[in-house]
Amino acid sequence: MKTNRRNFLRASGASLCAAGTTGKILANTNNDTELSVSCLDYGLSFITNSGPENQVRFWVESSTKVIDEKTGSSMDFYQCGSCKSENTFAKTDLFQENNYDYLPILAGDQWLVFRRLPGLSDRYRKVHVAKNIAFGEPSLKTLRPAAKVTLLPEKWEAIAETNAAGIPIVAQTELYHQETGLRAILEYPVKTMNISVPKKMYQVDTGPVAFPDLTRRTERLVDCLSLAFVAFNAPHTADFVTEQPTPVDPNDPESAQTYHYAKPFSLPAKNRLLAVELPE
Repeated sequence: MKTNRRNFLRASGASLCAAGTTGKILANTNNDTELSVSCLDYGLSFITNSGPENQVRFWVESSTKVIDEKTGSSMDFYQCGSCKSENTFAKTDLFQENNYDYLPILAGDQWLVFRRLPGLSDRYRKVHVAKNIAFGEPSLKTLRPAAKVTLLPEKWEAIAETNAAGIPIVAQTELYHQETGLRAILEYPVKTMNISVPKKMYQVDTGPVAFPDLTRRTERLVDCLSLAFVAFNAPHTADFVTEQPTPVDPNDPESAQTYHYAKPFSLPAKNRLLAVELPE
């Protein structure tokens, strides 16, 4: 019988049931909260805007949910794909001469915008009220959940087989800080997956994502976010490297600085890998 992606995922789902998987997993090791096995379809999820001057559509590249366990409140952040600074709708010269990367994150009724220019700049990070900028009110109607998702077991063989079959994989990384009572779930499509057959190991490497600093409480929750890449090869820990001012010459801390991903660190985490079934 020919094995296609649908049959492969059905087989994977059967093996999960045989292993006693219930379809839900503990959200963290500190409480009894459960998280359903679901995720966005990151190939089909966008944020559209209603402004008449520019009804821009942004592709959603990752999402981050921050939960305040002391108050019971939460907020979802949607990190969108970056673009370049434009002279929008001009007749010629569509890219600005002094160009920069533009990466927006929707945070409720606000946009957190990262503008990465050469060197350091006070324009690097700005928060804007969504309705006050040219894009107008954002809409989440085009955020689409994945139609069918299978939780992958932690066994290397299942992850390697899913990877080799070309099935989209979405990761969820859960972080928790006991002192502040803040918890976060980072969700992102796995863009790079490393597989070592001799070592029987996998390693996820993906970014950027919206990384929340849970060690401190901020007046505005959006102020805890920075851009990061994430890597993990085990279910209980994750490594991050965040974008920050960094000397151009690593041997000279007094040299000119630019924004760069630097100073990697590790955190206790709960990592999950989800296989997203493709339509036939």
